[in-house]
Amino acid sequence: MATPHGKLYLIPVTLGDVEPLDVMPASIQRVVELVDHYIVENEKTARRSIKSLLPEKEQSILEFSLINKFTEPSEIPSFLQPCLEGKPMGLMSEAGVPGVADPGADVVAIAHQKGIQVIPLVGPSSILMAVMASGLNGQNFSFNGYLPIDNKDRKRRILELEQRSKQEQQAQLFIETPYRNNKMLEVLCNNLHPETMLCVACDITLPTEFILTQPISQWKHNKEDLHKRPAIFMIQQQDLRF
Repeated sequence: MATPHGKLYLIPVTLGDVEPLDVMPASIQRVVELVDHYIVENEKTARRSIKSLLPEKEQSILEFSLINKFTEPSEIPSFLQPCLEGKPMGLMSEAGVPGVADPGADVVAIAHQKGIQVIPLVGPSSILMAVMASGLNGQNFSFNGYLPIDNKDRKRRILELEQRSKQEQQAQLFIETPYRNNKMLEVLCNNLHPETMLCVACDITLPTEFILTQPISQWKHNKEDLHKRPAIFMIQQQDLRF
């Protein structure tokens, strides 16, 4: 009789230096206690996250497979071998929830192909929390990842997203490398329509959390220092409702 597959748990981590149980349920501790095999982007930070969740967990028994920009796609299926042998596994992102703006999505896709049960666990998602707090269209939104680095291409993409937001009444989300956040805010203020709404959600769940939605015309006179602070940007050109 074949050994039943182990389950793949999608284990969230904090979005910064906060107590894990301030932003995640205690049930995650029980999963971490159960799991010894992990797929992660960085072993050092993954070990730190596991230790913060469950300090008594024996670190020497943990095994890690790394998925990042250096990982060959052909390697990924072998990472799930413990599951095929009946052992539970954990997939962890560097911050927030696995599989969302995260290379772990490839692992999840292969798990489905192999008949491995995938179990997402509750935790902080900067994307969804930004939508929640923005006041923009939570019924219709799109996450666009990183915008182009080239100035001309980035400006063109920003204007495309603004036009799409107007045509479809769809909030458009994107991110930037944290050390370029202030430049992104400047580019948005210089190129978007004055009445286009912009939400900046930064340091979500941290003591320094800052979330503000206002028209571009107001952002020009009320800028926040976003340097090296993880942020979500959302824009929407919309009909005035109030």
